[in-house]
Amino acid sequence: MLIAQITDTHIRVPGKLVYGAVDTAANLVAAVAAVNAQVPRPELVLITGDLVDAGSPDEYAHFASIVAALAMPYFLIPGNHDDRARLRAAFPHHRYLQGEDEFLNWTMAAGDLSLVALDSVDAGEVAGRLCAPRLEWLERTLSGTAGRPTLILVHHPPFATGIAHMDSCPMAGAEAFAEIVRRHPNVERVVCGHVHRPMTVRWGGTVVSTCPSTAHQFALDLVANS
Repeated sequence: MLIAQITDTHIRVPGKLVYGAVDTAANLVAAVAAVNAQVPRPELVLITGDLVDAGSPDEYAHFASIVAALAMPYFLIPGNHDDRARLRAAFPHHRYLQGEDEFLNWTMAAGDLSLVALDSVDAGEVAGRLCAPRLEWLERTLSGTAGRPTLILVHHPPFATGIAHMDSCPMAGAEAFAEIVRRHPNVERVVCGHVHRPMTVRWGGTVVSTCPSTAHQFALDLVANS
């Protein structure tokens, strides 16, 4: 199965730029066109958080109008810039986002693959958090995917990046997350966003990767940690 990942789109209301300089809407339009033009075309798209910049309903409406042009199904998880309730309200037809649970965790089958989405948002904070209820949900869910290749989506990466300003706010619960993943060797990969650049590491007995943002990119400044 061919899967595309888009992340950290940071959409604002029409006409507004991020930092007064970055036209995130135009960038996302270009990314959607590029995905649609791929040969072979991806079968689905995973959009891994920070969908909008300030969590407003108007931003979600703008985001929804752009990703509606994707020629294949797409699936969403929240990032630290997102608002869970407003995200749910903006995508009522995405049934996997609906429900009464506080967290936007979900799982579904995609061909022979199991997708497991883990909500790492700690409302009001930049850093992510995986609390006991979310980790218990993950353990139960992965136990149900035994024997099936599984892909985990989570906005915050669970590893140290080497970039000081990112590592100053690490994801709480990352060690317990790794222990759970080690117990489930069918987890083929964990895909993340948040760091606005590509990274790939061995972690928890599997591979974790991050994806460049369609908005602005973060410089790979490793000197500050030396």
